[in-house]
Amino acid sequence: MAHSKTSVVIALLLSGVLTASAAAECENPETLTFSMIPTEDTAAELQLYQPLIRHLSTVTGRDIDFYSPTSYASVMEAIASGWVDIAVLGPASYTLAKAQNDDMVVFATYSRHAGHMQEEGPGYRANLISRADSGIETIEDSRGATLGLVDPASTSGHLLPMVAFAGETGEDLEDFYGRIVYTGGHDLSALAVLEGRVDVAFVATHRFDNVVERGDITLDNVNILWRSAVVPQDPFVFRTTLCEDLRESIVDAFLTAHEVPEVAPYFEAINSPRFVAMQDSDYDLIRQLQAAAD
Repeated sequence: MAHSKTSVVIALLLSGVLTASAAAECENPETLTFSMIPTEDTAAELQLYQPLIRHLSTVTGRDIDFYSPTSYASVMEAIASGWVDIAVLGPASYTLAKAQNDDMVVFATYSRHAGHMQEEGPGYRANLISRADSGIETIEDSRGATLGLVDPASTSGHLLPMVAFAGETGEDLEDFYGRIVYTGGHDLSALAVLEGRVDVAFVATHRFDNVVERGDITLDNVNILWRSAVVPQDPFVFRTTLCEDLRESIVDAFLTAHEVPEVAPYFEAINSPRFVAMQDSDYDLIRQLQAAAD
């Protein structure tokens, strides 16, 4: 029964968001290239993906290569150019990449169990944090402080602060804060706050939980000064120029992964029960924020 429901979901997803190229023109590579937005330790994160990648290889009958990114932009460019076939992007980098090249689309994301800072469900928040003993306990306390952002293509580490948080304070971040630095990762932002290299930083709730799980920080180490609205989790995307049966097998691999015991370590590592189907319109909230930022 569960497999039947999954088949229905796949059929609906494919009919709704997969605009297949003509059969003679579609791409059917023997090897699929996978990539992800970078973290503090991308190599370690890639190891977490290995059970999922093996399952993906089994279901699709393809070898899987990995493209190692240097920045959010490098992954966006790789999927937009056709160098990468499947990627994990941030919500903001997804909509930016899709605007560059429409031949790619989201097909899934992961749901989350409630964690240390993360809430249950397929969404997350951007939280503004300070060190617990810093004396910065309110938004107003942080005025004039040094702020850590993640990356210009980050949703919770740039876009939400620039639009939603600035809208709440009524001031641009550059005017409200004394100095702004980019850390390159949510984990790096959390550690920068802990180590006193920045006074406050915006972090994604699920990314903060990853740092907690590594034993590098605890929720008690920080104050939460502000919480954003819930935004959709990181999109898993693929190129729509891939042949339809290949795309269908990729979707099948992700939506059935929770049924495969060998993939359980992956879900445990990201505190997730399963993947859920997503479509492009689920990220319209991000486009609205980007339009407001422009």
